Amino acid sequence: MPEQTETAPHDEAPIVNRLHAEFSHVHVPATVSRCVEAAHHGALEVTGEARPDLVERIARQHLQVLAMAFAERG
Repeated sequence: MPEQTETAPHDEAPIVNRLHAEFSHVHVPATVSRCVEAAHHGALEVTGEARPDLVERIARQHLQVLAMAFAERG
């Protein structure tokens, strides 16, 4: 398991804002925030750091999968 290094407190508001704008037709803001937070923790667990670009990519993929699941449920 990679060593986790704690950096300065993370400000994910810009990521949440971008992703909410992108997925506002499908997801409420709370869902977007939860996905970003989960992506942050996942990146820390796997790589030992949570770069904003990586967090955003992971969260975007989560939101895309959720959107597909919602579409399939109809």
